[in-house]
Amino acid sequence: MFAEREKSAGEATSQERRDAAQNDARILGHVVQCDGARATISAFADTGDGAVTGLWTVGKMISINLGSSRTVGLVYGIGKADGTWHSQEQNAIEVSVELIGEVRDSVAPAKPVFDRGITAYPHIGAVAHRIRNRDLQAVYDLAGRHSVTIGTLSQDETIDACIAIDDTLARHFAVVGTTGVGKSTAVSLLLRKSIEARPDLRVLILDPHNEFAAALPDNSVKVDTSTLDLPFWLFRLEEFAEVLFRGREIVPEELDVLRDLIPAAKNLYRNPGAGTFIRRGGDSLTADTPVPYRIADLIKQIDERMGLLESKDYRPTYRSLKTRIESAINDPRYRFMFASRLIEDTLHQTIGNIFRIPHGGRPITCFEMAGMPSEVVNSVCSVLARLAFDLALWSEGKLKLLVLCEEAHRYMPSDPRLGFAPTRHALSRIAKEGRKYGCYLGVVTQRPGELDPTILSQCSTVFAMRLANEQDQAIIRSAIADSSASTLSFLSSMGQREAIAFGEGVATTMRLKFERLPANLIPGKRQDLGVAAGDGGDVDLVMIVERLRNVPKPQQNLGFAEPVDAQRQAGDSGYRKPPAETAAPPSDEDLDVSFGLKPSTFGLRPKTG
Repeated sequence: MFAEREKSAGEATSQERRDAAQNDARILGHVVQCDGARATISAFADTGDGAVTGLWTVGKMISINLGSSRTVGLVYGIGKADGTWHSQEQNAIEVSVELIGEVRDSVAPAKPVFDRGITAYPHIGAVAHRIRNRDLQAVYDLAGRHSVTIGTLSQDETIDACIAIDDTLARHFAVVGTTGVGKSTAVSLLLRKSIEARPDLRVLILDPHNEFAAALPDNSVKVDTSTLDLPFWLFRLEEFAEVLFRGREIVPEELDVLRDLIPAAKNLYRNPGAGTFIRRGGDSLTADTPVPYRIADLIKQIDERMGLLESKDYRPTYRSLKTRIESAINDPRYRFMFASRLIEDTLHQTIGNIFRIPHGGRPITCFEMAGMPSEVVNSVCSVLARLAFDLALWSEGKLKLLVLCEEAHRYMPSDPRLGFAPTRHALSRIAKEGRKYGCYLGVVTQRPGELDPTILSQCSTVFAMRLANEQDQAIIRSAIADSSASTLSFLSSMGQREAIAFGEGVATTMRLKFERLPANLIPGKRQDLGVAAGDGGDVDLVMIVERLRNVPKPQQNLGFAEPVDAQRQAGDSGYRKPPAETAAPPSDEDLDVSFGLKPSTFGLRPKTG
């Protein structure tokens, strides 16, 4: 009987029973309707003796036998036409299937080969089977591409879920999902697999919640406001203005003054005896040129302009701008920008430490922004994204960089009136042109509906985890490029660590479950969550208040650069940088004098003891 059914079905390969409830020929049903993308299969929900088999469930994959090939389909809907259940007879059901592709048996080597396209569509009466293990492996086979295993298939946990790591990185990727579904854990797993497969890769994580450094302890370094050295002269004019105006509307007149005076201050740094004369031609400086200058020179230029007779009408503008600059340099939260050690040209050291050149076995930089002033986060992210692209561009392909944006809708909102335009432009440039030069973008967000659609469209591989919002689901449905759109109907009901992956990094749309990470390597995991809350006696309130005030104590030799002679700064005549082993760290008074300010301007008490 088995041989007769196999012969009548016409399937050239041997049968494989995947379930004990199947009959000998594995026949589940027959095709009764088919169009270019979907098919309907007529079957029975129970056996002749009334036992419910449960062979038909949403999310399962089946194969439709056509003799020389087998059409692969995904079950996305099941129902009874009459809407009733009969206990005395078999219950006929209709199964809705989305056609994904077809599998053919190759001659050499003798194994099934999957093709996304369909050359022969199922005919009426074609036999539907549960898909065999070998066919299922062929569906998700990457055809020799460099791959890594990130989990298992949801349909069959004995089969590894693999992604083509080079295509996933080079053509950008996105991880979307609502809060609490394991989004950060999935990103942490992807990063681990990426640096294992690509040892030459450097990763910069824009981490707004300070959670990835603890999850990647052996592969990352942490950069925060206490260890970051990002000189103010590295900021472009728009970025520097964002810092000075602190998120408020920029005054055009003050911006024009900065555009005129910053080049003059840069020229004074390079040519201390040249006055304010700016050379024209190939060596001219602009407000965006990354050349050091001194804030004291900039303030001096403003004072000189205010003293001119023809500037009488503009004195309020100059006075207001001077107040903004002094307010910023006096704010201890901005010491990572305005410390005196950052006036000299240490650009190569700054870039080397942020982008891990050389990486010393730790290729990941976790840029922690939780302790950074919110009004300066946009500018800093803009600078880092711009530097990442320029580094990859001018390294001529020798440097491979991945910029990972956690909570990406903060920097690239769908509404162009929101966010910071230079940050959006810098990240958009990476998304549109970065893969040509080795600069890649990773986007992580819980609200894809609020993300710039241009950015999301550039992410060729998407890992979609559970999404409850209808608008967010619609965005993902519009992004899917193949015929597996019905797979996304599971977006609102997927479990923890589950995702639907589609795009260039996978062979076809794949529902997978990520590998489980140890509890101590899960981003944001707190080991003491299970500890019962006490009366608060162990809370260090003094430390908390100090952090709220955000006034750091004086520290010696902060950051990466060498200490400098604060009495004579870079650009002064006779300036010589002292040897590192004999140089004394600058005192608080020296730090203040270096800006041309009075001692204790920063509000710090002298160090005692």
